[in-house]
This record gives sequence, C-alpha cells and structure tokens, in this order.
Amino acid sequence: MKNGGYLNWLAGETPTMWWHDSGDPDELTAGLSRGATGVTTNPVLTHRALCSRPDAWAGVLEDASHSDSPPEHAEHLLRAVVRNAAKMFEHEYERSEGDNGYVCAQVDPSKAGDREAMARMAERFHAWAPNIAVKLPATAAGLDVLEDCCAQGITVTATVSFSLPQVIAVAERYTRACERAGHTGNKPGRCFAVIMIGRLDDYVRDVVKDAGMDKDISESDIIQAGLAVTKRAYSVFKERGYRARLIIAALRGTYHMEELAGAELIMSIHPKYQAMLLKPDIPRDPERIHDPVAQDVIGRLKDVPEFVRAFEPDGMGPEEFIGFGPVQRTLSQFYEKGWSQLETM
Repeated sequence: MKNGGYLNWLAGETPTMWWHDSGDPDELTAGLSRGATGVTTNPVLTHRALCSRPDAWAGVLEDASHSDSPPEHAEHLLRAVVRNAAKMFEHEYERSEGDNGYVCAQVDPSKAGDREAMARMAERFHAWAPNIAVKLPATAAGLDVLEDCCAQGITVTATVSFSLPQVIAVAERYTRACERAGHTGNKPGRCFAVIMIGRLDDYVRDVVKDAGMDKDISESDIIQAGLAVTKRAYSVFKERGYRARLIIAALRGTYHMEELAGAELIMSIHPKYQAMLLKPDIPRDPERIHDPVAQDVIGRLKDVPEFVRAFEPDGMGPEEFIGFGPVQRTLSQFYEKGWSQLETM
C-alpha cells in the first residue's frame, strides 16, 4: 500500500494520496493513523477547531487578544492552528523529502481580488513552517500571486476552484512559474490545483431548480456534474503533462471517492467521510477512474449553461472566475463563517 492511500481500504498499489480535512489536533491524530499525507484547512475549519477545544487553545486566544486589529487577530489564530498541524505532519514532509506533508494556510477570503494584500500574506504564511502550502483563490488576481509565489519557492494550493478552466489556468501559470524559477536558479514551490467537486454539484442543483429544469435533469445527473469536470480535468492534466497536482475536495459522499478510484491525484477528505470509507462494503475498483461519465448524462447537463462554463476548457476566462457562482458563494462562506468569526473570537 503506497503511503496509506485510500485510508488503507484499497488492496494493492494505488497512486492516490489523501489529505486530512480538519485542523483539530485529535482528528489530525486519527488522520495520521489512517495514512493522511497532508492537511487541508480553511477559515471555517480553523474556527471550528478552536471552538471544539477552547481549553486547549486558551493561551493562543489570550495572546491573540493583544493584536492591533481584527485581521491581525484572525491571522494570529490561523497561525496557531496551522503551525500545530504543520508540526504534526513534519515527519511526513521530511520522510518524503518535501513531496508530501503539506498543511494549507488560507489567505483572507475577502482579499480575493487584491494582489498586494494576498502577496504579503503569502510571504508571512510561508515563513510559519517549511511545509506550509499557502492557499490562494483561483481568481485572476490569485493566479498572478500564485505564479510569483511558486517562482520564488513558495508552495501554493489554488482553492475556491470548481471548473476545468480554473485548474487549467492554475497548471499553466505553474508551468510559467517553474520556467521563471529555472531562469533565476530558484527551486520552484509546489502547486496543488483544487476542484471542489461537491460544491459544484450543489451549485448546479440550485441552478437546475431555479430554472425549472429538474423534471428533465435528475438528481442522478446532478451528482455527476463534479465527476464529469474532474475526470475531464484528470485526462487533460495527463495529456498535457502538467506538473501541478490535482486535489479533489468537498466530497458529498463516498461515491466521489469510489468513482475516482485509481487516479493519480490527492483526495481531501473530511473525518466523517473517512469513517464511511472505512466500511468494508465500499466498492474497491482501482480502474474506476477510467470509466467516463455517460454521454447522455453529460448531454443533459450541457443544457445548463453554468455547467458548460465549468466543463469546457474555454468555458470561462480568468477575468470571469471571481464572478462564477460557486466562487462567490464559497468566498462568502469562508469569510462570513470563518475569517470574520476569527476576527471576533
């Protein structure tokens, strides 16, 4: 079994890795025992980790209370949770010689269009630990910062990403970053391109209902929207030889994992889905990644313009990313239910 991939439930070798989707120390310990090779955090998960064990974080909360401003207060709390996770995964980072063991640290979601603010945060976050992956939004501004960061040796995870155009843009900008690093003699940072698979399904479902199309497009079709985008992205990345690594996040059940079985990518898995995937009756077909989503399903989904924007390589340009429905929805959630809550803890 390769590095405990698939929570040790897939017999034989598999190229799939998985990251633990939480910042809570107890949950991280369980994740490590199940073979996690990295950690996804965001402002919501950070706030949840602090609230779940306030006694354990009392000193951190007290120190943060002396911050000069709410954003500094939030960053202080974020740093504590992220650095704790980074320390817990330090051995994996060292064992793999820097290939695994990364912990995500997300910049302020309200700055998704502010290049200078995100660049400054990225530099600070990068200094927290050697195994930090600075989490930047896959917006036009975020892509500019991503390229500069990776060229300077800062590892980046591109988040609030739901579409093929977004992950292609991330991969292309990372290619440019690696070229720039080569010209200057720098070692480029690593780059992880996220597809928030279940959140795309959620958005398509709302669009279908709002348009009155739910009589023609079934729930069975809708829950394959994210899979269709992901499988197409996986194929494109393989064909073009992109160096950025795909991360599939925001699962909505075990079926996302089952349908991507055998893929050479990273799955970001919340503890509740980890428990589900450990059950013995979960299908274990390592060739499932090669089974395409049925063409009749894709045909029906293509009647939804917002799905087309996510599914086609040229469905959107970078200047449109920040206005894409699930991007706005997720940025708002990360700020309102995460970052702003950290500012006032």
